Formats: sequence, C-alpha cells, structure tokens
Amino acid sequence: MSEIAAQYTLDVLRRITRQTEYENRLFLVGGYVRDKLLGRSGGFDDIDLVLEGDALKLARFLWRQGVSSHAPVVYPKFGTAMIHIQEPAESLVQVELVTARAETYQSGSRQPTVTPGTLLTDARRRDFTINTFLENLHTGEIIDPTEKAHSDLASGILRTPLDPAQTFADDPLRMLRACRFAAKLNFAIAPTTMEAIIVHADRCNAAYGISFERIRDELNKTLLAPGAAKGLELMRQTRLLDQFAPELVAMYGVTQNRFHLYDVWRHTLVALENLPSESPLELRLGVLLHDIGKPATRTEDSEGDAHFYNHEDVGAQIARELLFRLRYPNETVDIVTRLVALHMRYGSYTPSWSDAAVRRLIRSVGELRQDLFTVAHADIAACNPDIMPVADLDSLSERMELIESVANVTTATSPLTGEEIIALLDIAPGRIIGKIKVALTDAVVAGELAQDDREGAIAMAKAILDS
Repeated sequence: MSEIAAQYTLDVLRRITRQTEYENRLFLVGGYVRDKLLGRSGGFDDIDLVLEGDALKLARFLWRQGVSSHAPVVYPKFGTAMIHIQEPAESLVQVELVTARAETYQSGSRQPTVTPGTLLTDARRRDFTINTFLENLHTGEIIDPTEKAHSDLASGILRTPLDPAQTFADDPLRMLRACRFAAKLNFAIAPTTMEAIIVHADRCNAAYGISFERIRDELNKTLLAPGAAKGLELMRQTRLLDQFAPELVAMYGVTQNRFHLYDVWRHTLVALENLPSESPLELRLGVLLHDIGKPATRTEDSEGDAHFYNHEDVGAQIARELLFRLRYPNETVDIVTRLVALHMRYGSYTPSWSDAAVRRLIRSVGELRQDLFTVAHADIAACNPDIMPVADLDSLSERMELIESVANVTTATSPLTGEEIIALLDIAPGRIIGKIKVALTDAVVAGELAQDDREGAIAMAKAILDS
C-alpha cells in the first residue's frame, strides 16, 4: 500500500467518524505508528484500529455509511472485523478493526478465550512493546500505554510487554517475529526475551499449534528484510531454526577449503548480504539454500583439502524436501531448486569455451540466466578474494547475449517431431524417440544443425539409431 492510499484511507475514516460516538475513541496501533515514529519510509502495509467498544458494530456502521467497498468480514469470537476501502487509484485498502481485549490461553491451544478489555490490557497482549503505541485517529496524539515503548524504541530493543515466557507461551510464533523485527529494524533482543526464546524454542512447531505455513511466512518476511542475515543467525542461535530447518543448522561449523574465508553457514549469510536490495524472494531462497548440500558431500583428500563433489545436485534435492515441508508453492520450489542445481555452472567459464558450449549453457539455464548471474556474484563476494579463481562473468554475459540475439537458442526445437521420427525410421514408439529428439535439439542449440535442416536431422537420427 502506498503512503497516498494510506493517508486517503485514514482521512476517510477520520471524516466519517467525527461527531459520532467513535470520535477520539479510535486508535491506530502496531507497525504503522511504530514506523512513523522511527521516520521509516513505507510502513503502510497494515492499518489496524483498536477501540474500547464493539469493533463489529463499528464495521457495520462504516458499511452503512458507504465507506467499505463491500460488507465487512467479521470474527465475533475475537471481536475483530475486516473492511476494505477503495481509494481513487482503484486499489482496495484493508483495515482491521479490533475491540480492545484481554486474552487467556488454555494449555496446548492456540485459540484464546477473548474478553472485552481496556487499551492497556490490549497493549499487554501484543508481541513487543514497540508495537503497542496508540495514535488517536482524530487528534494525532500518540500514547504509550505500557510506558516502555518509547524507551525501547529509542534504545533499539525488542522486549515483550509481559513476562516473555507468557507472551511466547500464548503464541510461540512470536519468537520468530522477534528475529524478523531484529532483521527489519536492526534492533537487539532484550536479554531476558532472548533467554526465554532459547528456553521455549521447541514450542515453535506443530505440536504447539504452529503450522508450517505460518513459519514459512515469517521466514519469508525475514529473508526480505534488510538484515536478513542477522535474523537468520538469531534463529540459529536460539534453536528456532532446528525446529523447522535442521538442514540449515547442519551448515554451521562445516569448514571449507582455502578458496573460502568462512564455514558454509557464515558463507551463506555473507552471500545473502551481497544480494541487491531489490532481489525477490525466490532469489533469496536460492542463495540461502545454494550450499545446503555441502554438509552431506564433504570429503577430504590426502592433503586435508575439503571437497564437496556434486553438492549442487544433492543440495537441490535437500532444498526441494525442505521447501515442500514449509508448504511453498510448486512454482517457487521449482525455481529455487533449479537455482541451487545450476549455481555452479557459471563458475567454470573461461574465454576458451566454444560458442557451442555457451549455446548449451544458455539452453540449460533458460529463463534463470540473469538470476544465476546475481547468485554467482553474491557467492563469489563471500569467498576468499585473494586466491579464489573468478570466472569473467561480464564476458560470459556479453557472449550469451550476443549468441542469443542471433541464434534464439532458448526457443530451439528438434527439426523432427516424435511422430516424424517414428514414420521416417520405421520404428516403434519408445524411449529411443525421446533420446533422438533431445540429440537433435542439442545439435540445433550447438549450431551443428539448422532448425529447418530435415535431411541433416534424418541422417543424424539414423546414426543415433544405428549406434
């Protein structure tokens, strides 16, 4: 949501509720107020309003006034409602309305018992003090109901409003949020809060009602944060990472060869830090997982040098299993595992490569060509710059662009269809048909066979069949 859309939405809500029972009783809460006080750009993803009163009644009032673009979605059990306001640019702005409440949790349940409360009780049930600020919608006055938020914000501290053991027992996912906010805001976790996370980390799993989908969403937000490496390291230090991605934890302490400055885990974090800030989630996941196969493939030669033969293929399989466990969409899994499997391909390039070899490379990396350059640059930046043999990636990129511009390698196909191969060679359908088609396509890609050279394709197909 843009700042313009957010301000328009707030102006509408302010105007409609002025001179009603809701004037001076509606308060902005959460990330919007926090980021405003920090002077951070953005911070407009969430608009949450809390009131000491009936949020469902307010939602229905706004619907009758024509503010909401459609009937509100209400959650009577929790005293919350969701409305959508259409702003001039035709986008829908989501606003959550919350009845100030108190919550109690039964052991082993993630569903709280909700009772009406005050602004103070509502603030205390939240995750961290810096998210408890309240801004009066009508006057703009900002209050600190816990009397801790201002000092914690100024000190850059993440602290729970209540005893952290209680806060994390109520919702263990808040422990992951602590790592995420530390990554996003570059804040430190208060010592008592950190100790509680370490003690209660094993609650962040399905046995305590924490789904892999919720864990995945927190991991995504952490990876997209400016301090992603910091957030991930906090997850490792607190044992949270063990609960859902032990394969990542296994990378810690795995030493590498002289071409590297760090163990596999630290190398991965430094590579993440060297990604461009605008890198999308799939690219960040690819870098996070690019060396996940190294612990399982590490060997040492007679001189004690470490090797990781075939770690990219092993890593792709491990990455696939991990991503499916965390319920990532199939498309994301496919992209990320291909990035992992292909991340070494550019590193062996030298100017002596033939055009045919570059053509085959273009074909194999497909639409991931530019993303793999980004991965390669981040990977190299995390290696030992003094002795690491570095491929001339700029030269490779130029050759790939030039070849693709004249050869259309990525769209190359076999001059003969499977049906034509069967008819021309008078053979039965079987695996050999696919083998011949792949060979013919590869010959086109390598420039050894023209796309329309049927006679040459037939001769090559017969040679393959006779071999």
